[in-house]
Amino acid sequence: METSSVARRLSTRFVAGETLDDALAVARKLNAEGITVTLDHLGESVSTLDEAAEARDVYLRTLDAIHLKAIQGNVSLKLTQFGLDLSGEQCLANVDRLVRRAAEIGSFVRVDMESSAYTDRTLDLVHTLHGRHGAVGVVIQSYLHRSQADIEKLCGARIRVRLCKGAYLEPAAVAFPRKSDVDKSYLDLSRYLLENGVYPAVATHDEAVIRQTCRFVADQQIPLDSFEFQMLYGIRRDVQRRLVAEGYRVRLYVPFGKAWYPYYMRRLAERPANVFFMLRNIFRR
Repeated sequence: METSSVARRLSTRFVAGETLDDALAVARKLNAEGITVTLDHLGESVSTLDEAAEARDVYLRTLDAIHLKAIQGNVSLKLTQFGLDLSGEQCLANVDRLVRRAAEIGSFVRVDMESSAYTDRTLDLVHTLHGRHGAVGVVIQSYLHRSQADIEKLCGARIRVRLCKGAYLEPAAVAFPRKSDVDKSYLDLSRYLLENGVYPAVATHDEAVIRQTCRFVADQQIPLDSFEFQMLYGIRRDVQRRLVAEGYRVRLYVPFGKAWYPYYMRRLAERPANVFFMLRNIFRR
């Protein structure tokens, strides 16, 4: 799959390429369209601390390249890629180096949220590093029952939040099983963030949610430069361009790296709905 010509054409729709230079080239094109980026080096769980250190070093090079080449962008990471399953202490040290470097150059690190098994450890690490350096934010998933309380605490600490619906298969004990409940939670949490958060990121491709968010922003007279919409590279370019034309800030999550096949398979395996989401956007004009 990773070497076939058909699969590589498929991957280029949603992945910038295998190298940092590939990602930077995509980032420059997006910046020229008025879109900022978040670069993500693919590769989630690691099996050794040496691999975690390699991931850290790739991210350090990415941050420096973004700064040196004046790219309008930042980075995001998963803690399992930085060794969380192997050593909480070493994972913290790895991410600390990255966040410290981001603070030095005026950049930013977003810590992605993984399954609910990692939520407490992820939030603890982000609160710790924000207290040390600033320059770090986190992702919150609206389908978790706990997310309202988590967001209130993050807003109180002035930590930036990226809100998404959530892609992992979770039990009903921790997450809303019905889409309607997830959507309602998303709208409630996004409105709370828009009024109380620090430069929140509204991460969605749901056009109904986007329309309702835009109406809320207009009704409450929320400045358009006080938040941003976030989407995935290769998904709904028509919506992205329209939002930019209307004066909204838009940022794309741009993955790169050789581990694109596990990235795809994980997304598809986590929730069956992701299969149809990807297929719709492969054939969407």
